[in-house]
Amino acid sequence: MKSYSTRVLLVEDEDVARKTLSFYLNTIFDEVVVAKDGQEGASTFKKNFEEKRVFDLVLTDLKMPNKDGISMIDEIREVVPNQRFIIVSAHKNEDDLLKLINLRVLGYFVKPLNIDNMMEMLKKAKEEVLADNSNQEDNNELIILNKRYTYNKNSDKLYNEENIVKLSKKELDILKVLIDNLGDVVPVTKFKELVWNDINTNDSAFRTVMKRLKDKVKDDDFVISHKGYGYIIEKPLKK
Repeated sequence: MKSYSTRVLLVEDEDVARKTLSFYLNTIFDEVVVAKDGQEGASTFKKNFEEKRVFDLVLTDLKMPNKDGISMIDEIREVVPNQRFIIVSAHKNEDDLLKLINLRVLGYFVKPLNIDNMMEMLKKAKEEVLADNSNQEDNNELIILNKRYTYNKNSDKLYNEENIVKLSKKELDILKVLIDNLGDVVPVTKFKELVWNDINTNDSAFRTVMKRLKDKVKDDDFVISHKGYGYIIEKPLKK
């Protein structure tokens, strides 16, 4: 699995609070980008989004010059509706809290900051980010072979509905060749070359393993034989 680099946008107009928050954020997240008010925060977020660089978390003050935190959050949510936020403010204002109820706000810190509480919440926020990313990667790697069978390229596992189909190494290797050539007929010689590393492998050895694989997916066999040519998995879909 690829390592995921976490990014945070910190929006804070007070110098001391900005330096303190930036220090602690950098101990948890991989990259912290700083903005000094809501206008700069919104512009920075949009510029990064246009460059296909997303922020996993936006940590922002509410009372700021040029554009307040609530207005900035509204503007950001027009770009990314499910963006995560953590609020930092000098006090809890009931009107502000009511406005934040329907937003994706993970927490609310009141100044002066309680470092222990803040660190705990930031760590939980990172855990949620990584969990969401892991699930997204899994979904991107899940290939629907037909109504019954799916294959996870990340874990190299074949599923019959919710159950893992147990495959031998050679059976899995044959399946992986088919998965890597989805929609194309794979000639027998290519299986021999990639699975056995020997184009002169006996035909019966290949047929035996292929038959065992097809027997294991007989509930709704997705491996189609093209006599005289090879085998294919037709019209796969990504979930």
